[in-house]
This record gives sequence, C-alpha cells and structure tokens, in this order.
Amino acid sequence: MTEQGPQTPGAASGAERRPSMDQLAPLAANAWLRYDLIRRMIPAGVTDVLEIGCGMGAVGVRLAAQYNYLGLEPSPESFAVASQRIALGGRGEVRNMLTDGLEPATQFDLVCAFEVLEHIEDDAGALDSWAQRVRPGGWLLLSVPAHQSRYAAHDVLAGHFRRYEATDLAALLEKAGFSQIESREYGMPLGYLLETARNAVGKRKLAAAPEASMEQRTGASARLLQPKGLLYGGVARYGTAPFRYLQRGFPRVGTGLVVRARLAA
Repeated sequence: MTEQGPQTPGAASGAERRPSMDQLAPLAANAWLRYDLIRRMIPAGVTDVLEIGCGMGAVGVRLAAQYNYLGLEPSPESFAVASQRIALGGRGEVRNMLTDGLEPATQFDLVCAFEVLEHIEDDAGALDSWAQRVRPGGWLLLSVPAHQSRYAAHDVLAGHFRRYEATDLAALLEKAGFSQIESREYGMPLGYLLETARNAVGKRKLAAAPEASMEQRTGASARLLQPKGLLYGGVARYGTAPFRYLQRGFPRVGTGLVVRARLAA
C-alpha cells in the first residue's frame, strides 16, 4: 500500500497541487507504529473499504488513496476534519453517522475499526453488527490496545472500557462468525515509552476534568494528542522509521494489537 494514490494520465498538474499525506493528515508517533502493521495486513483483492469510527481521517485519507472508501464518524468535530481531509485527498467519502444508519444491504470487501472496539461497552454486539457489513468471504481488520494489565490513566481519559488479549478477541470474533483469525502486536520497544508519556498526560488531564462521561471522553479521543503541523508530523514519521522495522521482529510483544479475520463465504 503506497502513501499516494495512482495518478491518471494528464492529471499530474492537479495531483501536484494536492498536499502530501504528511501535510494533509499527519500521524502521531504511535499511529505510525500501528499504521505500519495495518497497511501490511490489508488482504489482497480488496476494492471497497468501510472504516467505522474514522476519527479525523488520518488513516482514512491513506485508505481512500487506493480503495473505494467510506468512513463513518459520529463526532461532529472529528467528522468535519475527516470530511475535509478526504475531499482534499481526492477520493472517498465520510458520513457523520453510525453503522446502523447505512442501508441494510450495504456490504464491503473490508470493514475496518481502528481503536474503536475498546470504546464500546457491548463489544460482542458491535462485532455481530460489523459482521453484517462484511461481504461473504470478506474481511474485518481491527486495532485495539493490548493487555488489560496495562490499563491505566490514558485508557480512562480516552474512554476505554478495556484492553484486549489476542486470545480473548479471537474468541469474540469466532462467535461473530469469523475465521482465519490472525493477530500481531506492535510497539516494541518505542510504544512502551510513548504509552508512559500518554499515561502521564492522562493523569494531569483527569485531575483537571474528573467528571467527564465515557461518551464525552470517547468523542474527544480522536482529537487527543494529535499532531498539529507538518514539522511534528515529519518528526513522527521519520523518527519512528527504525522502530517500525524493529517491531516487526516482535509480533507477540507490544502495547497494541492488530487483528484480521475472514467471514465465511
């Protein structure tokens, strides 16, 4: 999967006027660690992609550069940013809605939800609902924070109900009708340092606003600690480059989990 979508003949001048992905939608350092794994776990042959809870569209604009993309984002603030980014990126669509707002028969080759499932109290029910949006033989691709033992201040601040073990998530996916379940962890070793920093920030923010509801925290989580400006985005991208390669040697160790599963044909 490439950072830029393919150009059509004669369209070079228009493409040159478009901002780069790093200008348009910079990724935070931990998001780069996660995205390195996400892009390598997208199955071959995918055409149509649904992203549930696309946040501000930082991953969505990259997916929309290569696939027929639809993103769903219930937070009006995050939706406004995501829709602008997708429009400037050239392809795809974002809607300010939940999955139950889609037409009942609407299905996709690949359904994605990155850092979403941990925000939903009834995670088994969510997976059942998402399975209905996957075409027979299609795929579900998820990312979640790993290991309940690491649940700490940042999880509370972000509105997480839980973190996940790979075996527990695989069992939930099997109950929802999925098979060919493959999981990998990311974040070794840089993710541990980044998580320590996020937890320190989380403690301060929780002390300043301890009464926020889970819904409020979830709504704000897509905008939490997001990079602002090309300089920070470039530092995050190039500064994490060696760690993105290093973490590939530790697929069972890390702070985050990416899981791919297939729905029976």
